[in-house]
Amino acid sequence: MEYDEETRPLLVNDEEISEDRLEQDSYLNKVKNGKLYMATFAAVLGPLSFGFVLGYSSPAIPELTRIQDPKLQLSTDEASWFGSVVTIGAALGGLLGGWIVGKVGRKLSLMFCAIPFIFGFTSIIAAQNHWMLYVGRVLTGLASGVTSLVVPLYISEMAHERVRGTIGSCVQLMVVTGIMGAYIGGLFLDWRWLAVASSIPPTLMLVFMCFMPETPRFLLSQGKRREAVEALRFLRGPDAPIEWECARIEEACKNEEQSLSLSDLKDPGVYKPLGVGIMMMVFQQFTGINAIMFYAETIFEQAHFKSSDVATVIVAATQVVFTAVAAFVMDRAGRKALLILSGVTMCVSEAVFGVYFKLTVMKHDNSTLLSAVTDVPQTPQTDLAWLAVGSMGLFITGFALGWGPTPWLIMSEIFPTRARGLGSALCVLTNWTCAFIITKTFQDLMDLITSAGTFWMFSALCALNVIFTAVFVPETKGKTLEEIQAHFKGT
Repeated sequence: MEYDEETRPLLVNDEEISEDRLEQDSYLNKVKNGKLYMATFAAVLGPLSFGFVLGYSSPAIPELTRIQDPKLQLSTDEASWFGSVVTIGAALGGLLGGWIVGKVGRKLSLMFCAIPFIFGFTSIIAAQNHWMLYVGRVLTGLASGVTSLVVPLYISEMAHERVRGTIGSCVQLMVVTGIMGAYIGGLFLDWRWLAVASSIPPTLMLVFMCFMPETPRFLLSQGKRREAVEALRFLRGPDAPIEWECARIEEACKNEEQSLSLSDLKDPGVYKPLGVGIMMMVFQQFTGINAIMFYAETIFEQAHFKSSDVATVIVAATQVVFTAVAAFVMDRAGRKALLILSGVTMCVSEAVFGVYFKLTVMKHDNSTLLSAVTDVPQTPQTDLAWLAVGSMGLFITGFALGWGPTPWLIMSEIFPTRARGLGSALCVLTNWTCAFIITKTFQDLMDLITSAGTFWMFSALCALNVIFTAVFVPETKGKTLEEIQAHFKGT
């Protein structure tokens, strides 16, 4: 084969890359993933708990607004706080997680965050007044914030590049499974017993994580080589020549300054992934996903759908199915393609949902989303109810395929070791701050620009995230963490 002069200087590097790939493939062919999957299952019980926290408000709020006990009954504004205050705790949890994950490691951080989950749900179970309800939501939010930071890091540092996308996507899969579990539980359980059921996953996580290893990358960064070798042997199986991977991680750790200083913010290997990570979290929340999931049942009530509680379960089940599809294809289709497909799908679906509200709720003054709709025409256009369910289902499908799992996965992949704790903490803080803004102002947006206008605004923001993805988000499929970091540095 002939090569021109422009191509010839690259051949040496291409040959080196090819040799590295062959060596890497030879190693990975000997890896057994059974115990890696077991450790992943133990870790993703945290996101399952997190999903129960997110989903809990949808069935609980209608019940708490109708309860006869004046000490517990929530007004419209109080119900709004009950739904959104969890995001304040989660934002604080993101900051706490960024500090604790570097101090005590990934494993112990996960075990510690089970405690506020359990105490938070206990506070709700035993609630005698509004403040006990709020404290329970803040505590479970705090645990959710720590979980949303630590679990993606734990998984990305345990996994190898062949399965990192797939098992990394299991984080979001378990979140949406928890949401669906809360919705289904809400069909059969009152709000106290639903809180009891929600406390089971974090209890199991605390127990199971006792038997799982710390990540080899963290152990090597702390100079604990013997423990790192044992962890790799546990995760890769008895046949893998783990010294090869251990040496590769060790070399990467030696090239990293373990302390992060302000001057490092001038390093493109730090500020570029930080910018990408933060903007992805902004765009994820400004799709409106948390507002839609927090208030799914009342949205369907406002859209005149007769069985609103069943509709929310159908929507949640759709999200579970397509998040599982995303996990299956993540390491085949790539992150970037799924993000673009996801953004386009959400843009179209929210535009259609806006049209639905424009057609059917024109006489509704949006004065209260959480109370009974009193001024809706007595004969609503029920023949268009399928449009509400269809557009909501399409939105959830799109979100689940890309913008649900992928930002968390990419966050866990793009930061260098020295910036991983701080970078991830800033991403989680951004995510949950935006989530609070959206969930707390969702009712105000519905009042100010109408239901249709609110969904059209979210649709426009989804169009923007497609452009952002195409221009700025790198493809990380099949790359080692070191190769991803080299991309941002331009080397």
